[in-house]
Amino acid sequence: MRAAGLDELAIRVFEQNIETVARGEVGYIRERDIEPLTNIDEFTGEGSVGSAIAHTAVIKLNGGLGTSMGLQAAKSLLPVTPDKTFLDIIVSQVMSVRKEHNVELPLIFMNSFRTDEDTLDYLSRYEDLATPGIPLSFIQNRVPKLRRDDLSPVEWEKNPELEWTPPGHGDLYTALPGSGMLATLIDRGFRYAMVTNSDNLGSYPDPVLAQWFADSGAPFAMEVCRREPSDRKGGHLARRISDGKIILREVAQTSPDDVDAFQDIDRHRYFNTNTLWLDLEALAVELACNDGYLGLPVIRNAKLVDPTDPTSTGVYQLETGMGSAIEIFDGSVAITVGRDRFMPVKTTNDLLLLRSDVYDIDDSGHIVKTVDKAPLVKLDPAYFAHMDQFDKRCQHVPSLAGATSLTVHGDYTFEEGTVATGDAVFGEES
Repeated sequence: MRAAGLDELAIRVFEQNIETVARGEVGYIRERDIEPLTNIDEFTGEGSVGSAIAHTAVIKLNGGLGTSMGLQAAKSLLPVTPDKTFLDIIVSQVMSVRKEHNVELPLIFMNSFRTDEDTLDYLSRYEDLATPGIPLSFIQNRVPKLRRDDLSPVEWEKNPELEWTPPGHGDLYTALPGSGMLATLIDRGFRYAMVTNSDNLGSYPDPVLAQWFADSGAPFAMEVCRREPSDRKGGHLARRISDGKIILREVAQTSPDDVDAFQDIDRHRYFNTNTLWLDLEALAVELACNDGYLGLPVIRNAKLVDPTDPTSTGVYQLETGMGSAIEIFDGSVAITVGRDRFMPVKTTNDLLLLRSDVYDIDDSGHIVKTVDKAPLVKLDPAYFAHMDQFDKRCQHVPSLAGATSLTVHGDYTFEEGTVATGDAVFGEES
């Protein structure tokens, strides 16, 4: 890690995580040890716009390459509309709040080594975007994949890049201070940060929500949504019985015996949208008290060093989630938000829906739904999963405003003027 130029804080945190794994402390969060949260306050959108937004920064997690969609560049460079990428829409959202409320509202990207150059090159077209004295980006860390047999760093001569892995978005709490960005923001008078994924275009910096967080006095807040059937695999909140703390449980932390309970959306009603609000001063104090190590729960993912080679060495990838910090800070809170603040694009199904007439994107970058309920889209993954496949078959996006669902089987190409209604099915099952 030193040879790769990683800072000492990142190395120290990784060492601590290895020790946690070596002690066997990476275990399941058992259903018997938690109880559901049944009533989390809802954000209505009503309230005052005070001074909090003037002391808030926006941090976008932008390290992903979109490999699941067949991309080899930052997913945020993907066009959402014919003339706007994710980055364009994010910039519009931030600039509109700046203009309306006369605030600086820094926009900062936590990039990976692979996404930083392309992202900054694209953003260079926006001359007034950067806040003076505050860089537009900082780089998330990377850590070695570990052999399962002895926890030593794996060696893979065929492709040494595969010896490394991102440490999960919990690395925010290491990269933010390690890069100097945390100190820079605090020194410039920014007390709060909204942190969210760059592919979630619903999570714009709402000044009313920023004021709610400031007024709460909480060091940490998580935006959650009510779970629906499609959210059964998403990490949910619960209360740990032993100490009464709110915790986040991911599916990777769930025993096979508890999977049914994990996926019970009536029992565990709220999932993490991965949009967080941080009190930066409280974060700095917590880090200082623990020598930079928050002690987030470590997730030990068993993988192969080369996912495409079933004969390659078995490895562990050690990851942490930034939402799991909800149990670290005393006084953490959660707030239930509407689905209009949770519109991630993880698959081409999501992208087709966003490009359709189900949504409008206004000049301020807000995503506005044109129907009461968005249809469920299921495109045949054999022909639509990757962007080159998708672009070939979806040059003409169908109208989905009158549909309750859209299912496409096989090698199907949409024609201009296609209108889907009800439970629409196109193509033939093989």
